[in-house]
Amino acid sequence: MAFDSDTIASTRILLNGVIPLFQQPEPVVGLFGTYRNQYPVTPDVLRDVAQQVQNGATNPTNRSTKWNHGTMERWKLPKGEGGQAVEPYFRRAQPDQVVLIRKAREPTRVLTAIGNKKDNRGRLQLAQRRVVQYNFYVHHRNGGRIFVRIQPYFPFSARFCRNQHHWLARHLRQEGIDLRQTTHAFLGCRHPQRMEELADSQTPPDLLLCGRKRLNGFTSVFTEKERRQPAKENQTPVPLCISA
Repeated sequence: MAFDSDTIASTRILLNGVIPLFQQPEPVVGLFGTYRNQYPVTPDVLRDVAQQVQNGATNPTNRSTKWNHGTMERWKLPKGEGGQAVEPYFRRAQPDQVVLIRKAREPTRVLTAIGNKKDNRGRLQLAQRRVVQYNFYVHHRNGGRIFVRIQPYFPFSARFCRNQHHWLARHLRQEGIDLRQTTHAFLGCRHPQRMEELADSQTPPDLLLCGRKRLNGFTSVFTEKERRQPAKENQTPVPLCISA
């Protein structure tokens, strides 16, 4: 990696998280019917689960949540966009600390319940809706700054983003290598060959492990039995799958 230009841009790694079981309505009906004796799956049932996910993810006093690795210092939308807007929140961040949570209403695919509540009938269908999603900014102990988006409604889709240049800068400084860094790029490095070696050392399993650790909190709303055993013989358990 030769610095033959004024600026070397950084790389952002994006991973998508999904629960394959919930990509169709039928397994969701089976899950609630088999383990919770709830049929039909009404809008109130779906809203209750969504509220549990939101409470578990955003409540720093909830010791059962996977997100409780630090205190949340802010709960407001910064003025401006991009890395410069969130920069102040990371300056005094502790390892594995959730430094900022931002709420945004954005379009996504969610599971909706349609039917007659009075007659105890209904059906589920996937539809595009604008719903509140939670964006977590985390100072990862080894990975540097990462971003995780949680969609708290069925089918619980997610997105994980790691700014690779923060990871590289951290490891280069640990090795005593001088560099010049901006919010999203490197302006120079005393040992560009070592930078390239470090960048190439990251394997897909490393990235998946980092993403899975943060995204597995999705299934906290389900019991251990629900996560590990299928509701029907032809179904699969409730794992969270991550793909680039």
